[in-house]
Amino acid sequence: MSVGPIIVTGAAGFVGSHVAERLLNRGQAVIGVDVFNAYYDPALKEARAAQLAHKDGFSLVRMDIADHQAFGDLVKASGARQVIHLAAQAGVRYSLENPFAYERSNLAGHLSVLEACRHAGVEHLVYASSSSVYGDRPLNGDGFRETDPAESPVSLYAATKRSCELLSQSYARLYGFPQSGLRFFTVYGPWGRPDMAYFGFTEKMLKGEPIEVYGEGRMARDFTYIDDIVDGVLGVLDRPPAQGGHEVYNIGDNDPVGLMEMITTLEAALGIEANKVFLPMQPGDVTATYANIDKLNALCGYRPKVKLAEGLARFVAWRRGYAD
Repeated sequence: MSVGPIIVTGAAGFVGSHVAERLLNRGQAVIGVDVFNAYYDPALKEARAAQLAHKDGFSLVRMDIADHQAFGDLVKASGARQVIHLAAQAGVRYSLENPFAYERSNLAGHLSVLEACRHAGVEHLVYASSSSVYGDRPLNGDGFRETDPAESPVSLYAATKRSCELLSQSYARLYGFPQSGLRFFTVYGPWGRPDMAYFGFTEKMLKGEPIEVYGEGRMARDFTYIDDIVDGVLGVLDRPPAQGGHEVYNIGDNDPVGLMEMITTLEAALGIEANKVFLPMQPGDVTATYANIDKLNALCGYRPKVKLAEGLARFVAWRRGYAD
C-alpha cells in the first residue's frame, strides 16, 4: 500500500470519483485533479466532487493536466509514488465535432502525466485506455484479448487511446517506471456520464420522449458495473509490473449484452416502455465489444459480480434520488 498520497486525475469524473472514494475508504490520502470541463453539465462533476470533499484525506486541485509545468510541479511536490490517470476527453461521436479537444486532453495530457511521473520518481502509473482500441470486429466465443491486434481504430477517440498506450510503452522502457493500462468496457452505474446510452435513454424515457436506437438495435456491449471496474483498478494498482514493465489489461463484464436487451432491462427498471426510433450506425461506432478477462483474473482474481439487471436498477434508484 502506498505511503504517500495517491494522485487521481479526472477525480470529478465518473470512474475517477468512484476510485477516489474507494481509496479514501481504505485509508489512503488522495489528491484529486480535474479541470471540470463542459463536455457534459459540470454540475454533475461538482456534485461528485462534493461527495468526496467531506472525506478525511481528500484534497482537490482544479487543473488542466495538459499544463505540463503545473502538473509536473504538483506531482513532485506531493510526494506521490502512485498515480491513477483517468482524465481524458471521452466520447466517440464528440470527436467528430471537436477533434482538437482530444489532441489536448488525451495526447498532450497523457504526455504531461508521463513526464511528471518520470521526473517525480513515481513508482507505478495506472492509466485509462478503452475497449475502442480493438476497432470494429465481430463477436467470437473467446472475447477480445490484450494480445489481439489494435491497429484499426474507427474513431479519433480510439486512435488517441491507442496512442497513449504506445507512449506509455515507450516511457516504461526508456525511463524504467512501471505502468499499467486499463481497457475499460462500457462502464455504467450511479453517478455515470450523461452521454452514455443508458443514461441518455433514461432521461428521455422519464420525460416521455422517444429514444434514438443506433445500428438498428443490432449492437452489443460488454456493460460493466462501476463497482466491478473499481475492483479491477485497485487490483491492478496494488500489483505493479516489474521495473520498466508495461502491461495492458481488459476490465469488462465478460458477457456482452445486445442493445435491445439492455433497453428491455432498462424499461423494466424504470417501469416505462420506450418509444424507439431506429437509426443507422453512427460514424466511429463499433458493432460489439467483449472483454476476455483471463489476464486480469490471473493477476488479482478479478471477477465481475453485478449483472446488468441489478446494475441498471441501482442506477435508476440513484437517478430518481439525484433528481430530487
